[in-house]
Amino acid sequence: MRRPWWQGSAWRGMLVAPVVACAGALAIARPLAEVQMTKQLSLCANPNALPFAAERGELPGFQIEIARALARRMGLELQVLWIVPRYRAATVDCDMLMDTILSPGVEQRGLRPSMPYQVGGVGLVFAPGQPTVPDYKSLRDGMRVGVMMNSLASLVVSRTGAAMVPFGFEDDMMEAVASGDVQAGAVSPATAGYYNLRHPNQPLTVVRAQDHEPDLRWNVAVGLRRADDALLDAVNAALNALLDDGTIRAIYARYGIEHRRP
Repeated sequence: MRRPWWQGSAWRGMLVAPVVACAGALAIARPLAEVQMTKQLSLCANPNALPFAAERGELPGFQIEIARALARRMGLELQVLWIVPRYRAATVDCDMLMDTILSPGVEQRGLRPSMPYQVGGVGLVFAPGQPTVPDYKSLRDGMRVGVMMNSLASLVVSRTGAAMVPFGFEDDMMEAVASGDVQAGAVSPATAGYYNLRHPNQPLTVVRAQDHEPDLRWNVAVGLRRADDALLDAVNAALNALLDDGTIRAIYARYGIEHRRP
């Protein structure tokens, strides 16, 4: 399934597109007392963005599963509002967004971040059996490296001698790496893990190159809209419990994704 390049931890821009759909009536971002009164917590998500989220199909996406577990832990039901692109969350006025990046200058305005629940970033992938490098600085001169258009990863790769090949979708980049059209790809760990889950006979080699590049490694959290201190505290308590009991780790594992607790 093709996935817009702005979705998930590797997002670095805005895709101009209308709201696709809203499940049910529009929600209103609220403090904890109002959330408890309605017994619903609303989430904005992309309807066509596996492994992150999906409106149809057998798998709902890890963002939806984590949000559902979070809501259940708080004694609430989850309402999902399907939007494209991400910044249209203000239009439908939902309570939260998953995978909000915790990095200076990157957090979206109007969001109160929860405690972090996952380490994200942009690593490197290589075709099976092909030579790898440990970090971005080791990319060889002339090496064809796939990057997302106008992404921070493209700026990092541009400082090396590698030849950049731009893509609009991470799925397309992964296929190009697998076929040998490019020698490496700069993608999110979630995309790489999910690709390998679906291609067990020819998994790509994943290198945590982001661990050596501070600008391409970050934590992610739940981004809360118009939350009061009480709602933030309740979300953090629920997240902490889901981290401690292994629920979040198990959800990521279903999508072939490694959970790295911050």
